[in-house]
Amino acid sequence: MASPSVEKDKYRTYLHGDEEKNTKWRFGAPPNYEAVNKLFEEGRTKEWPPGSLEEQVQTLVKNWEMEFFHKVDINEFRSIDPKKFTFSLNGRKPMSLEEIGELGGGYIPMLQTSLPQKLRPYDPDKETRYSSHIAFTTTLPRGFALEILQVYSGPPVIVYKFRHWGYMEGPFKGHAPTGEKIEFYGMAIFTLDEDSKIVKVEFFFDANELIGGLLKGPEFDGSTEGGVSSCPILRNTG
Repeated sequence: MASPSVEKDKYRTYLHGDEEKNTKWRFGAPPNYEAVNKLFEEGRTKEWPPGSLEEQVQTLVKNWEMEFFHKVDINEFRSIDPKKFTFSLNGRKPMSLEEIGELGGGYIPMLQTSLPQKLRPYDPDKETRYSSHIAFTTTLPRGFALEILQVYSGPPVIVYKFRHWGYMEGPFKGHAPTGEKIEFYGMAIFTLDEDSKIVKVEFFFDANELIGGLLKGPEFDGSTEGGVSSCPILRNTG
């Protein structure tokens, strides 16, 4: 995860195509997935054949995730229909892109919780798109890899099981890094329209599997975290 890459990303077809020449990127340049691609290749448990349904779903999800986090203008999203798109987590009320933006965007919609505020070790209501992005890219400097473990049904309603993992090599919310692997599993449903655009995303997973792993390190005053998270290179990573 160094400077922005100009080379084609083999897992994200909507990152460096002709249609991205004038794309407005949230951190000023296309994200560099070199480190997280290496993490993915070294740590994945499945290697799907090119052209298989599983490989196609994996590409779709990685494209969507990249656009969701890094493209500023929703009209430049190629994986979704921005007018129809909704997102929901663990059966909550679906949100439009406008509502996601009002909530804060980025990781915040994916970390919603019904816990009382005083019991939240990580409170998404107090985060911004930028603070949450910097927190997680600082904590997981090699990225947070994603693999598709199983596809239960193909388009137009795609149901799949996934795994996310990374290594806690940076501080998180006043907790020192442990160097340990952080991972969690979940299910998702992606609904596509007649143009193969995503119109509905539903995620089901326990965010405590992620947050709990990031709080294992001893507490400290957080001064180092602030210094690391101000790094402009980290702000450009995926």
